[in-house]
Amino acid sequence: MRGCFERGIGGFKDVVDNKDTEETISKLIDEINKNRLNAFITVREEAIDDARKVDKDKGDKKGRLLGMPIAVKDNISTKGTETTCASKILKGYVPPFDATIIDKLKREGAIIIGKTNMDEFAMGSTTETSFFGPTLNPWKNDKVPGGSSGGSAAAVAAGECIAALGTDTGGSVRCPASFCGVVGIKPTYGLVSRYGLIAYANSVEGIGSMAASVKDAETVLDIISGKDPNDSTSISLEDRSNIINNHKTEKHKRKRKIGVLTTLFNDNGTDKDVLKCVWDAIHRLESLGIEYEEIDLPNIRYALPSYYIIAMSEASSNLARFDGTRYGLSLDESLDVNLDWDSTFSKVRGEGFGKEVKRRILMGTFALSAGYYGRYYLKALKIRSLIIKDFNDAFDKSGLDAIVTPTMPYKPFNLGDKVDDPVSMYLSDIFTVPVNLTGLPSLNITCGFSEGLPIGMQMIGKAFCESDIIEIAKIYESDTNYQKKVLELF
Repeated sequence: MRGCFERGIGGFKDVVDNKDTEETISKLIDEINKNRLNAFITVREEAIDDARKVDKDKGDKKGRLLGMPIAVKDNISTKGTETTCASKILKGYVPPFDATIIDKLKREGAIIIGKTNMDEFAMGSTTETSFFGPTLNPWKNDKVPGGSSGGSAAAVAAGECIAALGTDTGGSVRCPASFCGVVGIKPTYGLVSRYGLIAYANSVEGIGSMAASVKDAETVLDIISGKDPNDSTSISLEDRSNIINNHKTEKHKRKRKIGVLTTLFNDNGTDKDVLKCVWDAIHRLESLGIEYEEIDLPNIRYALPSYYIIAMSEASSNLARFDGTRYGLSLDESLDVNLDWDSTFSKVRGEGFGKEVKRRILMGTFALSAGYYGRYYLKALKIRSLIIKDFNDAFDKSGLDAIVTPTMPYKPFNLGDKVDDPVSMYLSDIFTVPVNLTGLPSLNITCGFSEGLPIGMQMIGKAFCESDIIEIAKIYESDTNYQKKVLELF
């Protein structure tokens, strides 16, 4: 893989000035088709034609991603390329339009190399719930790569693309970024358009970038950010600048400062080697002039149950549209013509959805049902408001630039270890889901290794202040060699 294109900590290398883009992309597709990791569901052979156009227009065409192979998670619409959400029920569905962010990448000269594997409908933390089989961790193939954007993270780590898009509903960019040793950025809710994203839980999900270095992930995020008239929740970059300026009244007069959420570390049995790596990273930042203080957020302990009630309730509503009658799976040949609509609907969905998706739909439907709506869903929304207040108070009163936690409470575990233990799987999201409830930005950066596997540190920022956590991550990255190790993996 290393012979296909250059990857560097300092940012994207311009392959088109020095190499034949068509030859580079052809070699890359050959490598991907060997399917060592099962990171891709669909490989775009048309990417070779795209590369040929780049070579033809090399002197005239410009773009920050000119000729760069970018992978896209398979729940983001790509015109003319199958988009399945890793589910049987959408197998064969080819969108007639590109998501807004795909348009933006193409305008900057990016080449969409293919669609990456994922947990079915983004529901999972291991990429094992995919209808197309699990993705393997590139560091150790018997380990999970994380999820739900496991294919994107594994592809970046293995050099099968220069960067990738993932989606993050409860940690689905940061979890696989941690397990695969890459940088993953989950932006503030509203910074990136979700038009063309097949929804799981609208109020908590977003699209983020993944790359081998902070600079590369930042570049992709910058390209896909901005107002979109097709997404009413998106915000203009001008409005974002006004928000940032209001945050920075006195910040330039003091040192950078991070808060360490130690009570959350201690409450959930985080592995000792994970804690050691994260604390070593905190002390390294301290030696680089970044102050820290230990903090507590009073309602953070209720984030996980609140998140799952909200996310599963929204999933129950969003996935009601998949009935196999308009696109995707059709069971016409095997259906009894005398079945009524309800029976047909149930049979198609029973065949088309996997076990985890069915579980979440059922739990969400229960939480929204008469007699339980107020007891569960409304209560979860109230707790969400309290958690948002806790984070805002921590940033404003303590003057923090970032809040730090481990990304995941443990290292990548063996394939199959937790597939039949959903509660244990849900508990693995303890550090990531509060960020989705609050809509805040966060990122993963590698802060160490244990037994040959990467360990990630999460940095959480104030709303629309991605630049704060990105700058701290760059400072840490430039003073360590952990992120460089991913460039040597293959």
